Amino acid sequence: MQGNESTRLVCSILAMDQSCFSYKVCRFCETPVSDDKPAEFICNNRKCAGRRRSSKRLFRLLFSIGTETRVMNVVAFDRAAQVIFGCSAQEFFDFSIQQPCAVKIASKVLVGELLKVTLNTPKRGKAEHLRMTNIVPMSSDFEPVIETLRKVDWS
Repeated sequence: MQGNESTRLVCSILAMDQSCFSYKVCRFCETPVSDDKPAEFICNNRKCAGRRRSSKRLFRLLFSIGTETRVMNVVAFDRAAQVIFGCSAQEFFDFSIQQPCAVKIASKVLVGELLKVTLNTPKRGKAEHLRMTNIVPMSSDFEPVIETLRKVDWS
């Protein structure tokens, strides 16, 4: 794929990177902020003009997917990732704090899931992975990750 091309395809999730599934942003302008910033901070983005803002989390999920002909690494950001997780990144982050195995189990639950996706080339030149911008689960009995995790007996 070159330039601003997009491709629709059917694929299966082979793996999900468990090391970092979300990142912190300013709740108002969505500028990324470091994880060590407090919940309330001064945002220096032009849109915020140095005002005190709160933060939230957005999804950034790295997947290995397979099609009939190839295997590739792709990234799914917040809007697309919410389709398969069934919740916001902040809600999943809070859940994973209470249940530290949640990310590992989420990864296992997603392996083998058949999806119809739209892949787009990155808008920024330095980005290395194709973007999954639209995700449609193919299974009629698909259940979002958060729903599956809520059914787990954590005791």
